Amino acid sequence: MGKRPVPPADKPTELAESTWAIMLFCVACGAVAGALLPLLARGLLMLPWAPLEGPAELLTAVPEPALTLGTVAVGALGGLLLGFTAVHESLSVSVSDTHVTLTVRDSARSFAREEIAALFRDGKHLVVLAPDSGELAREHCGLPWPRLIAALTAHGYPWAEEDPHRADYRRWVPGTPGLPEGADALLRARDQARKSEDDAEDARELRGELLRLDVVVRDEEKRQYWRLVGRD
Repeated sequence: MGKRPVPPADKPTELAESTWAIMLFCVACGAVAGALLPLLARGLLMLPWAPLEGPAELLTAVPEPALTLGTVAVGALGGLLLGFTAVHESLSVSVSDTHVTLTVRDSARSFAREEIAALFRDGKHLVVLAPDSGELAREHCGLPWPRLIAALTAHGYPWAEEDPHRADYRRWVPGTPGLPEGADALLRARDQARKSEDDAEDARELRGELLRLDVVVRDEEKRQYWRLVGRD
């Protein structure tokens, strides 16, 4: 008897932002900003009163073309460093018939099919929902959304056009009733952390602490909205 044919293994679909595209974009933006800096400095000196007048005078004292070449080079270098950060922060997604894996900041999280109730887009974020309505993940996503949606649906994952629990959210204000013990303090701390880009990781960690209390939080501009897991 011949051997029974072996079915093909589940081949995951890999999606990731182009490293070169991110780097080139950041370097180009930095170079353009550097080229505009001498023009900005000269414009400031033409004003009757200008902030940073001393640095502007010092900058424009450098002769051309050395001034523009120097500022372009510094801007491009700054863009390069920003590009490395952007690549590190970018999201890549691996989709197979059994798991969805999200990788960001050198950390990978994998979710089995049975753990996932739905995935949807919330602004610039990809959100993964659990069957109890809790959030398994909420990550900033720079991937092409049509490609991502096509990959997820091709592997049989449920894609929602909008948050199925959007109507359950309430706006947070200090002292809001109905929150679990300790949640209001965490929301206060997160509100402060969101005001500074340097505290972005703190805001992310506080979101995780709120999830441990069965509180899901989402942001709209400067406002925080919340709902309880598994409740309407």
